[in-house]
Amino acid sequence: MISDLNRLVDHVEQHLTEEFDLGAVARDLGTTAYHLRRMFSSLAGMPLSEYVRRRRMTVAAADVISGTGDLLSIAVRHGYGSTEAFGRAFRAVHGAGPGEVRRDGGPLRSQPQLRFRLTVEGSTPMDTRIVEHPAFRLVGHATRVPLIHHGVNPHIQQHIAALPMEEHLRLKALSNTEPAGLLQVTDDLDEDRTEGSELTYLHGVAVTDGTAPADDLDAIEVPAGTWAVFRSSGAYPDALQQTWAATATEWFPSNRWRLRPGPSMVAVLDRAEDFSTATCELWLPIEPA
Repeated sequence: MISDLNRLVDHVEQHLTEEFDLGAVARDLGTTAYHLRRMFSSLAGMPLSEYVRRRRMTVAAADVISGTGDLLSIAVRHGYGSTEAFGRAFRAVHGAGPGEVRRDGGPLRSQPQLRFRLTVEGSTPMDTRIVEHPAFRLVGHATRVPLIHHGVNPHIQQHIAALPMEEHLRLKALSNTEPAGLLQVTDDLDEDRTEGSELTYLHGVAVTDGTAPADDLDAIEVPAGTWAVFRSSGAYPDALQQTWAATATEWFPSNRWRLRPGPSMVAVLDRAEDFSTATCELWLPIEPA
């Protein structure tokens, strides 16, 4: 996986001024665009699209500063059809327009070329199991919320708090397949997992494929497939978020599996009364790499 990401970075560098076809790169590497995007954003701390834009604007800044050519020719050379589009991208990266930078010599914010390396520590084994699961259905109450990578998501908290206790008990009684009990389900994420982008959050349970959903509940159909199940225990949600991050930094680079499209699920197995600590299982859809 690490070598694939470095080859992806090399490809970006060789084609900075061209249309970027991630699907073609993924096919050449024998993987999927979905998995490459997810692993890149998890390890780089930024979406792939943002990295490409920063690198393009870092290289373009040299042309702007040197004064060689008018701004339109520079824009076209770097893959933009107009000075307006180029100017918006340039300002988003550098905090100033190309005209201002040409006049004043700055400010400039450089994005170095990334290089991924795997650091093997082996001090904390990951508690993982692989599950083959037949098709099933997730039922519950869904909403659209912004993605927040660190800390408690207040939008999800509000969604759950708005449900009466009787509804939590009703949902829990419907659960009849793994993962058992009330689940925190995320689906329809932005491909780059950009902070603030919207996702579907469902508070609900898993039921067998033959279970008819109630009319007043939202449902997500989940096809048969393989799942990696990671257990975390400790401060909530910190321990869970650290486990989620470790799947990208430690588990996937060391195992012959890759992510596939599908919902991610969190089952809370045990928790403190104030939810300050919890033992959870994180379910991620996978396929052989």
